[in-house]
Amino acid sequence: MVDRSRLDEAGIVERMAEVPEWSREGEEIRRAFEAPSFAAGIELVVAVAAAAEEADHHPDIDVRWTTVRFALSTHSEGGLTRLDFAMARRIDGLAAEHGAR
Repeated sequence: MVDRSRLDEAGIVERMAEVPEWSREGEEIRRAFEAPSFAAGIELVVAVAAAAEEADHHPDIDVRWTTVRFALSTHSEGGLTRLDFAMARRIDGLAAEHGAR
């Protein structure tokens, strides 16, 4: 199980280096992906939803045609935790599997 305690600033900076394509906006990390088609974007959302259920950690998701945006934060902790970065890495892998970049 991934630690859900809130990270300090040094911990956030360290983990941001592990997910360089994600950006930090306040107490969230975000990333947008371009899917090859609308249907592929929805398939990515379904795959992320299954991974989120498994991890009991649910990103905010926005779909705009072929663009799928994810935002992660551990609301119960009031900020970013290791869980957010673990989910970001999982989303990166799922996006690659679904041809999103």
